[in-house]
Amino acid sequence: MFINQLFQAGGVVMWPLLAFSVVGIALIIERVRFWYRINTRQNRVIREVLNLYRLDNVVSALDKLQKNADLPVARIFLAALQLEEPTPEEFRLALESEAQAEIPVLKRFQNIFDTIIGLAPLLGLLGTVLGLIVSFASLNLGDVGGTKTTGVTAGISEALVSTASGLVVAIFTLLFANTFRGLYQRQIAAMQEYGGQLELLYRRRYERGDRTYASTR
Repeated sequence: MFINQLFQAGGVVMWPLLAFSVVGIALIIERVRFWYRINTRQNRVIREVLNLYRLDNVVSALDKLQKNADLPVARIFLAALQLEEPTPEEFRLALESEAQAEIPVLKRFQNIFDTIIGLAPLLGLLGTVLGLIVSFASLNLGDVGGTKTTGVTAGISEALVSTASGLVVAIFTLLFANTFRGLYQRQIAAMQEYGGQLELLYRRRYERGDRTYASTR
């Protein structure tokens, strides 16, 4: 009942705001699940892979990466380790190119979040303008306290409700969007750190003439 009253009071702009809310919540749930999977598994898996590779157990390291190929850093490692006898420079380029390919996956839906954050307050402002138009259209100085006062009240109510709704949608989305942006930056730092560690280990193996590669399995 309260929702129906809210939509009646807020006017026509409440419908696009509702659409933004539904889309925003759906994408937020998807991103929360995505980042939860990464934050609960990736560091442990990558550390185990680096330890296996440090102990020259390349086959086990590759197996573990393939079993966790849904993790960004695991895919980056696989792209480099599955090359056939690469030089250290080729190995580094493979790590860097795959890391670049992972960036759109990590930043997925960010443009949609930014659109919602930008448009929701504007829709609220539009509702404010429409509400004030209704108020002024209903205003009759010679009929203060008469029947047309109801129209003035309804217009003011529409202006306030639509403005508040637009701000609530924008603030809610902004909170999660900034959280995801922070997780993205941390992930980029982790990719650089782990990629640097793997590159260093590979250079040491290469310099001592160890030629154990994925293609020899």
